[in-house]
Amino acid sequence: MAMLHEVNWRKSTYSGHADNNCVELTTAEGKVLVRESEDPGAVVTTTRASLGTFIRTAKRGGLDDLAPSR
Repeated sequence: MAMLHEVNWRKSTYSGHADNNCVELTTAEGKVLVRESEDPGAVVTTTRASLGTFIRTAKRGGLDDLAPSR
């Protein structure tokens, strides 16, 4: 896989302008790479289809039960 510092990471528009509160994405060798700017060495590798399923599930509230109770 391409070296992580050689790829062009894209920051989510929902992350705002804070440097350490960003979700970043890129593609390499047909895979989607996801990382959080606070820990850029921890990268999740997935596929476009799986990421799409995750996003749709989160949007419809399907992950709400994972949030800590208050």
